[in-house]
Amino acid sequence: MSEERFGEFVLVRRHGYVAELVLDRPKAMNAISTAMAGSIAEACAALAADRDVRVTVVTSSHERAFCVGADLKERNSLSDAELVRQRPLARAAYTGVLELPMPTIAAVHGFALGGGFELALSCDLIVADGTAVVGLPEVSVGVIPGGGGTQLLPRRVGAARAAELIFTARRLAAPEAAELGLVDVLVEQGQDREEALALATRIAANSPIGLRAAKRALRLGHGLDLRAGLEVEDAAWRSVAFSGDRAEGVAAFNEKRKPEWPGE
Repeated sequence: MSEERFGEFVLVRRHGYVAELVLDRPKAMNAISTAMAGSIAEACAALAADRDVRVTVVTSSHERAFCVGADLKERNSLSDAELVRQRPLARAAYTGVLELPMPTIAAVHGFALGGGFELALSCDLIVADGTAVVGLPEVSVGVIPGGGGTQLLPRRVGAARAAELIFTARRLAAPEAAELGLVDVLVEQGQDREEALALATRIAANSPIGLRAAKRALRLGHGLDLRAGLEVEDAAWRSVAFSGDRAEGVAAFNEKRKPEWPGE
């Protein structure tokens, strides 16, 4: 296992073909400061450019929180002009996770609130343990979910449910979050990271070219009418149909062996 640090608050660990992006600002329960946002964006740019990464898992080094959202202490000290300048840096952190080209999994325990939950929503799958508490409470402090929450949450749970959750600013414990589809896999307390990494390892056994193309088709096709969506799917299929991974996958199936993906 190798490690690389991005700034003071983000760590990337490599577990073979799986990358673990660790939110590592434990003294502030991973509250996202300007510096931390920049580090998340920087780490995501490096991961996006690494063709050896087949799956990324976002985890936390804090035992009682995934991420409590924006650093409101820092925000309180910013002038209006400084807040305007900070906005693109904050957005880059969320879009960095959202636009990772490989499958992504969030491993959530404890508090995942506001921007913290938006980081999780930016992933393809969310694994949560029994201590998880999630929510988008931004309207309770005079703003709105600005890290993708107003767009990502309704894509998970529908417009009316998302409206209720955002308008009330309420927090949901793990069982209700799982019941409503805010998280995808509910595990025993303390098992979120282990289960997310295990799931990532299972996913990473598949074709890296196929995984990225499937994610592209899922993301680009969402919200389109069926005919347009099928065109997106066809374009993604064509991008892999003549790849080395496709040739190896078919050969391995016929030869009854595990494929050795060339990743091209």
